[in-house]
Amino acid sequence: MSVKVYLMSIKPKFAYQIFTGKKKYELRRHIGVEIEDYSTIILYVSGKVKALMGEFQAGKIIVGSPAYVWEKTAYQPGSGLDEDDWPYIEGSKLAMAIEILKTKIYRRPVSLAELKNIIPNFMPPLSYRELSECEPLYFIVEKLRKL
Repeated sequence: MSVKVYLMSIKPKFAYQIFTGKKKYELRRHIGVEIEDYSTIILYVSGKVKALMGEFQAGKIIVGSPAYVWEKTAYQPGSGLDEDDWPYIEGSKLAMAIEILKTKIYRRPVSLAELKNIIPNFMPPLSYRELSECEPLYFIVEKLRKL
């Protein structure tokens, strides 16, 4: 069975925390798309960056009420979560915490303009989505991963 790959949009501040090892969990509102344990998460950094910057290997995925997810993650020493993270999941019915294991910054980020040049209808997801092995973006990501 192959490892599932997901594309996730993330604000620059949180991407920096992931790539520097400060953040041990990424919190998300659960949007109905299950992320599998030990999958690969490709990070599209939004804001002024607007580029595919790198990835991380997911560890365990915790799903539940926002309070449950917060209790299981935020109080762990070195979680990297703080009061800036809580408002994002606070009002959702279900929340999800993705354990961050190994990170990789791509040697050459791919800008949104470059992506749209190759894939004219490309739009970064509002939160995250699964990547299919047959879509053009998957092939671009595979090349980035080998650099």
